[in-house]
Amino acid sequence: MKNPIDKMTGHFRQKIAGDMRKITVEEWDLDVYYKTTNTLKEEAELVKLAQEGKTVEALVETLITKAYNQDGTKMFKKVDKVTMMNEVDPAVLIRVVGEMNVDSTVDFEEVEKN
Repeated sequence: MKNPIDKMTGHFRQKIAGDMRKITVEEWDLDVYYKTTNTLKEEAELVKLAQEGKTVEALVETLITKAYNQDGTKMFKKVDKVTMMNEVDPAVLIRVVGEMNVDSTVDFEEVEKN
């Protein structure tokens, strides 16, 4: 009989290895790929920022965390955060992250209320 932790981690590995979804961002002339699942550690960082009232920072971190190139490599690095916070159209960034979060396990609006 399989160990419960093996069942739990096996399920998560299947989810994390699953197909990526795509958002075409015409304004950026870019296709952004993402997975619907993050690790608990990644989710905790995003929730923490939202609970601290750092909603915009949480949105930028979400894009950095979830965005991939078509080949599965990360699209952005942590150092891109400053540029995104100051030099990227917020309306487009919010729209893209909003589309990603439709499939997310974390509801940032709900987190902010609590």
